[in-house]
Amino acid sequence: MAAPPPPAASPGLAGRLSTFFYMRPRLLLLALLVPPLLWLGVVYLGSLFALLVQSFFSIDDFTGRVVREFTLRTYAQLLEPANVDIFLRTTGMAAAVTAAAALLAFPLAYFIARYAAGRLKAFLYLAVILPLWSSYIVRVYAWKTILAREGIVSWFFAQLGLGGFLDGVLALPVIGGPSLSTSALGMFLVFVYIWLPYMILPIQAALERVPASLLEASGDLGARPGQTFRHIILPLAFPGVVAGSIFTFSLTLGDFIIPGVIGDSSFFIGQAVLRHQGTAGNIPLAAAMTVVPMLIMGVYLLVARRLGAFEAL
Repeated sequence: MAAPPPPAASPGLAGRLSTFFYMRPRLLLLALLVPPLLWLGVVYLGSLFALLVQSFFSIDDFTGRVVREFTLRTYAQLLEPANVDIFLRTTGMAAAVTAAAALLAFPLAYFIARYAAGRLKAFLYLAVILPLWSSYIVRVYAWKTILAREGIVSWFFAQLGLGGFLDGVLALPVIGGPSLSTSALGMFLVFVYIWLPYMILPIQAALERVPASLLEASGDLGARPGQTFRHIILPLAFPGVVAGSIFTFSLTLGDFIIPGVIGDSSFFIGQAVLRHQGTAGNIPLAAAMTVVPMLIMGVYLLVARRLGAFEAL
């Protein structure tokens, strides 16, 4: 006579929890969503709310302490000519960097999407992404050395007999300076280099989704290459351009390292916030200045959403 089978072992804690959540899928979904929602709601949104509250406080001119009373006095300081100049300078640089990055990124992104294949496409992807693997600080200081008066750029212009041309460019107001490493032009070049991959990848992703049949149909109907580009390629790839501009514009708007390493003593928003928060101890003014790029990006994102940029992210 065969022996009876041994009794089944009782499930452990992990098994009981698995069965419990399997029988209650909505509870499982809630358990998965609660941690990230807590992080977003408490840590991220909570810190932004605290920053907004701080911006409505003020600094006592005599003691230098924060007066925790609701006032618009700090926001009135944002309208001072020096602060308005900072906002205009930062926004202008962000817009210029975004436009230049789009012009440089589009041809390469189009080549990757339409013509590159196999190892060449993998190599180009790697070439675009590889700079992101290195230290941001190292790249910025490397460019400071490259753009210095004794750097390779000045040497290259001198070897071509164009040293006078470079000196003439550096003598121009607004964009010039003693050298490229201490000028707005040099800062612009570094910004474009640092953020260019963030423009290439969204444009390339948008171009990948343009059906080749549309381009063939355009040619069959007699459209010239320029007409095909203007009426088919560019409109369909434009959401990718806007998506890339979200990165380049916002990252330039809030950066304080590049303006601190490259360029002259003119302040950008990030530098001003760092100075008010750290050196001067004016937390309310630092918070109020932080609200300005948040509002700018809020409007920018609303426009980008209407242009379909989020579909290309």
